[in-house]
Amino acid sequence: MRLDEFLEFETSERAERRRLAREKDYGIIEHLDSFERRFDAEVSDDAVVGSVSPSIFVGRSDYPNVSTGLLSPVGREERAASFRTSGAWYDEGVSIADVFERRTSLLNANRGVDVTDAGIGSSGVGKTGSSEASVHDAWDGWLGVQREVAIADRPVDVEIGLDGTPDLDFEVGLEDVKTPTGPRAAARDASLGENPHVPRPVKKTLEDDDWRAEGAMTYLYRRGFDVYDINTILSAGALGRGRDRRLVPTRWSITAVDDTIGQFLRGSIRDAPSIDRIEVHRNEYLGNAFWVVLVPGHWEYELVEMKAPGSIWNPGPDAGVYLAAASEGREGRTGYVEETAGAYYAARLGVLEHLHDRGRQAKVLVCRHVSDDYWGPVGVWQVREAVRNAFEGEHGTAETFGEAVRGVTERLPISLGRLRRKSTMAAGLQANLADFTGRDD
Repeated sequence: MRLDEFLEFETSERAERRRLAREKDYGIIEHLDSFERRFDAEVSDDAVVGSVSPSIFVGRSDYPNVSTGLLSPVGREERAASFRTSGAWYDEGVSIADVFERRTSLLNANRGVDVTDAGIGSSGVGKTGSSEASVHDAWDGWLGVQREVAIADRPVDVEIGLDGTPDLDFEVGLEDVKTPTGPRAAARDASLGENPHVPRPVKKTLEDDDWRAEGAMTYLYRRGFDVYDINTILSAGALGRGRDRRLVPTRWSITAVDDTIGQFLRGSIRDAPSIDRIEVHRNEYLGNAFWVVLVPGHWEYELVEMKAPGSIWNPGPDAGVYLAAASEGREGRTGYVEETAGAYYAARLGVLEHLHDRGRQAKVLVCRHVSDDYWGPVGVWQVREAVRNAFEGEHGTAETFGEAVRGVTERLPISLGRLRRKSTMAAGLQANLADFTGRDD
């Protein structure tokens, strides 16, 4: 499909998606009120009996002394699997309000531990009574239950003893990677109500004390485990060399897995033939629009983010469009991306999976437009899934990179001139005076 035809087609598709979205009323405030009533009915002062935990959460505040939590959908145990973040949320077409409802329905029963010593206190004695207790050995007690939940392939029956009255305040951060959580309660202890089912490849990584975490992650990915499963296992301290294993804050584990798998995929296409024509792909989800331009040549990658006034990270209506960008060449990067953070690695993963499946390589420019429809942060998963699915269906083609970028920029809230000043890849285009006029906010 020619680029001009594709752009016209996409405009019509977007209008229909927005019409359907406006017809839905999710009543998030009413949900929060009903959850509080359900929580009061289900949770006693000292225990949550017969709960089901689909996942865990490891905080990063005060690292290496962190808060570790078992997440449980109080009163909705029969739907526990749907509360675990995964690519299935995209397939379901969940809305921002849907995500908030699921996240705020999860009780975070937590307690503090050290990331390396399984909770050894100042006495130097762990919870099992051994002075040698470590994350590597922790399969009993609080940390053991948490790890069993993390490595299981389905939600696990647990009984959690609470210490004090739960805090029904909800925590929703303003970060792309951070996972918003619901009410919190200090946990006294936890026990399993069943023997969790652990997939054989996961058992293999656990049994090998000499396997570096990066190799174990790649092994699991090649055997069909998605990054969502892998980052939970990593977060629980269940990957890596023996006594080097430690708990990893959830936010860090998400980016670590996206980056590690991305590096593996980049290596797999390093000597692959290039694509043979310029392609323009597009997808839009939860108020985020992604344009993916693939250009023949050796691997290069750049993400440019445009955050509209009134969106979650650029709330001032008169602030103008905020721009951020980061890039890499054929050899990748040597340091963490600060400006675009976890979105950089999530979008890169989606592109690399596509090229790996095709057995091709390319230069890649991804433009992300965060509109004011994105009123609440849902997590970096939506970036990953939107880019992964951008390659489904129709796409446009262009004769030159300049034609592709100019066509895309016509649909963006900034001028080509401003894009060229921010983007390393777009800066290579031959410019003319018209590129620097018009929209330049």
